Amino acid sequence: QVQLVESGGGLVQAGGSLRLSCAASGPSFSSYIMGWFRQAPGKDREFVGKITRSGSSTSYADSVKGRFTISRDNAKNTVYLQMNSLKPEDTAVYYCAASANYYSTTGADYDYWGQGTQVTVSS
Repeated sequence: QVQLVESGGGLVQAGGSLRLSCAASGPSFSSYIMGWFRQAPGKDREFVGKITRSGSSTSYADSVKGRFTISRDNAKNTVYLQMNSLKPEDTAVYYCAASANYYSTTGADYDYWGQGTQVTVSS
């Protein structure tokens, strides 16, 4: 079993930056593909980005490409989401997720989820 805990959310002005962290339990963090998703008020869960087991490759939703960066530190059992040039439409609860098998943009392919952290971008 894997437990994931997000942190780093908060209130930020449009154009600002925020870095989210996701800390995972256990010694097998490097065996999991990691993803970030978000859910805005009244909307479905949306893929944000993903990162391979080694961190050698990443992929992003078009809506955040060029602004957000995923990284991971397997020695620290932590994945990060650096968010720059934030827009009001980025306002959402952000979730990290772990997949044992799939480098996927679909939430159903992920096995474990964090509790979420609120990001609010004001204009």
